[in-house]
Amino acid sequence: MTRGPGEVVVTGVGLALPGADTPDALLRRTACAVTGPAAEPFDTAARIGRRGHRYKDRATRLALCAALDALRDARLIPSDGEEVTVPGDTVGVVASSNLGNLDTACLTAAAIAERSAVDLSPMSLPNASSNVIASWVAIRHGLRGPNLMLCNGATSGLDAVHWGAALVAAGRVRRAVVIGVETHNAVVEDLLGRSADELLDGAAALVVEGARWAEGRGARAAATLGRYQRRAGLSGCVEALLPGGAAPGVWFTPERYAEGPAGTGTGAGTGAVPVPEAVPRYDVTSAVGRASGALGVLQCVAAIGWLARAEAGTDAAPGAGPQAAGPQAAGPRAVGSEAAERRAAGPQAAGSEAGAGSGTACAAGPGAAPGPVPVPASRQALITSGDDTADAVAGLLLRPTPDRCHPHPPRAPLISMECSR
Repeated sequence: MTRGPGEVVVTGVGLALPGADTPDALLRRTACAVTGPAAEPFDTAARIGRRGHRYKDRATRLALCAALDALRDARLIPSDGEEVTVPGDTVGVVASSNLGNLDTACLTAAAIAERSAVDLSPMSLPNASSNVIASWVAIRHGLRGPNLMLCNGATSGLDAVHWGAALVAAGRVRRAVVIGVETHNAVVEDLLGRSADELLDGAAALVVEGARWAEGRGARAAATLGRYQRRAGLSGCVEALLPGGAAPGVWFTPERYAEGPAGTGTGAGTGAVPVPEAVPRYDVTSAVGRASGALGVLQCVAAIGWLARAEAGTDAAPGAGPQAAGPQAAGPRAVGSEAAERRAAGPQAAGSEAGAGSGTACAAGPGAAPGPVPVPASRQALITSGDDTADAVAGLLLRPTPDRCHPHPPRAPLISMECSR
């Protein structure tokens, strides 16, 4: 009997950011104002080399760096290789970027208008395709599952995480790499009317995987994906995620969200603040710049850092953040130095991956394990992105992994356990 994938968990995290290479480092930068000179731009060649990347645009190179880091952290590829150690058709790719190759597209159009298509370089023209980022990640690592590119405005990053999880939950793949990336250049700066130092130049990636498949190959999860909602307003989105006014443990706010006097919120719209004032708030863009389509993925990475610190029973950052975060209950695992060690580790046993292509049916039946153990709202991270004025707000809950939620999780009766061959 075939069991479904179970809950969808995060088994790998990757970052290609200046000054932050782990979830904890990103959380610390978000909590504490960065002083001194700006960090040097992320050097993509130091992680993926220069060979074969001469004609790739910067957004693609950043995405390749973050994806490589996440796949190694998930122990899906060895430290000295690039090919996945599981069947390629069990891994999908979902990428999010609103502005990533905007410069290539605009410069290509301008060259055609001013001269002719004959003047275009055949090496750079493929970069004008809207799905170039997701495609190159798949080609580089031999990932033959579904391949999606999202360019969906302010909510695009969280939407990408949701669709990656949906592919896993539906049984199309066993795991998916989710990437959010943006970069700045003269074209982007002109379009947005902002200087380069206000804009993100970096990428973040997650590996989302069915809990059953992760357990089968011995992978350890960093967090579990909870509910996802997309609503017309921030308050409605939060209420749908946490009904009854339940307070989360932390809130990762929309980009440049500001709470005004008398309980009003600005920046992501106006109206009553949907989260109690005692809940710590973090705006990731205050540390990395306006992130557009990469925001939701970056927020998830920072939330994983918060869950790890909550497990350790320490504050979310030394001295505080926007509001001091008190000790939280246990979360998933320590992320940071362990993640760095995992990048250098070789592959783990992949488990039985035969026949796990994109067409595999994974429907839960009588032999499925019991439902997830409920997690109090105070132990969950609330992530929101979007803009009330555009009638688009997305929200996601991130919570500790199942094995950390209860000391003795309920087990299925013997008669209903899955039969192994």
